[in-house]
Amino acid sequence: MGILISEHKSFLIKRIDAGESFTDIKGKLLHLYDDSFQSFTTLESKKFNHQSFSFSVMKEQNLCKIKADYYVGVDWLGNTGRTIYVEPKLNSCLSEYFNTCLNCDEESTEIPEQFENKEKAKTHEVNYLSILLEVMALPQTASYSKDVIQIDWNAKYIEIDQKDDRLSPFLIIQFLQHLRTIVRKGLKKSYYKKQENLNSKIKGKVLVGQHIKNNVLKNRLTSTFCEFQVFGEDHLENRFLKKVLQFATSYIENNPLLFYSNLESIKHILSYCRPAFEHISSDVDEYYLKHIKKNPFFNEYGEALRIGQFILKRFSYTITKTMQKKIETPPFWIDMPRLFELYFYYQLIKANPGDEKYIHYQFKTYGNHLDFLISKPGYEMVIDTKYKLKYTKSYIHLDIRQVSGYSRLKKVITEMKSKNKDWKEDSILDCLIIYPHLHQADEDHCNNPPSLLHNFQLKI
Repeated sequence: MGILISEHKSFLIKRIDAGESFTDIKGKLLHLYDDSFQSFTTLESKKFNHQSFSFSVMKEQNLCKIKADYYVGVDWLGNTGRTIYVEPKLNSCLSEYFNTCLNCDEESTEIPEQFENKEKAKTHEVNYLSILLEVMALPQTASYSKDVIQIDWNAKYIEIDQKDDRLSPFLIIQFLQHLRTIVRKGLKKSYYKKQENLNSKIKGKVLVGQHIKNNVLKNRLTSTFCEFQVFGEDHLENRFLKKVLQFATSYIENNPLLFYSNLESIKHILSYCRPAFEHISSDVDEYYLKHIKKNPFFNEYGEALRIGQFILKRFSYTITKTMQKKIETPPFWIDMPRLFELYFYYQLIKANPGDEKYIHYQFKTYGNHLDFLISKPGYEMVIDTKYKLKYTKSYIHLDIRQVSGYSRLKKVITEMKSKNKDWKEDSILDCLIIYPHLHQADEDHCNNPPSLLHNFQLKI
């Protein structure tokens, strides 16, 4: 049995005695008898990295609280035999509450009932695939997308409905955007071995066994079966990419609803990439990919091959599994704060062409990581992104203190002086905090999930 919750939501598991009556609250509370509840006493929070958790576990006597924060995915709940599935759904009323907090002078520790009431509030699914499509469209932002998702290939797979599959669309969009970059640049040419039964000539080396089987025993005395090297595009790496492209195409055609309103953009990428692989074979042995040497002139191949291997592994190298209604998925987690951060980075570069050298992403200074540092003379600024929708005024104050502290770091001031000789050390550096804002562009939010940055444009 699985537990289904949304981002920033909690789920309670309560121990009850045999024969005890209870009122079940659907989707929020699970009652278990003592024998079943014991397995949750050893359940621990699941780490995503050194400072964040995929989900948090808080335990009290006869009560276990599982809280989903900023990550979307599917995983096992320790050794309980149960699973957790966190959806990318956010409460749009919480966005309104944040604006209320900003305009209110009074201290608040609780969310008003009108914003928390489930009957009044509407939850919308975030169009994370649309965000990913844009992030992967730029090489500057695509290069940082590697750590957005974590997949545990060694864990036992979890059976889910195909309609609940979040992993496959995510990997396919990553792959297709890398593939489009490769096609735009031009497929790499390389030497590869080719076997052919030549007539009245010898090329390369003669494959004696094959020659006897195909020619000598069939009395083809003028033919010779040879193996030789050819320089061209039909080599191992391109064959592998074409095979993955076939899997991706089959999955998209059989599950169009999983891609929401992004389907047309994805089909456009497929139409753009297919002609480049028309004369490429898809006959490939994945074993030999482990011995491929990376070419610094074709860095895009490395990431495309890595994600391609994930896609084939995801479908157990069987293309018919792209059509199944029940599937098995490895546990995985998508880092939504990181994705939102990269989405803002994409928008920042898009709004400021030619000023990329002044935009410093993940500026490091003695253990601190600034999301963005703008060093253009006259527009100096520290920018911090916060993927939060549940606030009290104290949280807002903490975020303000954090970003203002970044602006006073010595290394930040040194960077400002290196770009602007007139910069004074006692100058106050501008600070900006970016929060998500749910905006529903279409009433049919199932087909058009909301964006996180509404009418955004920041020019420097």
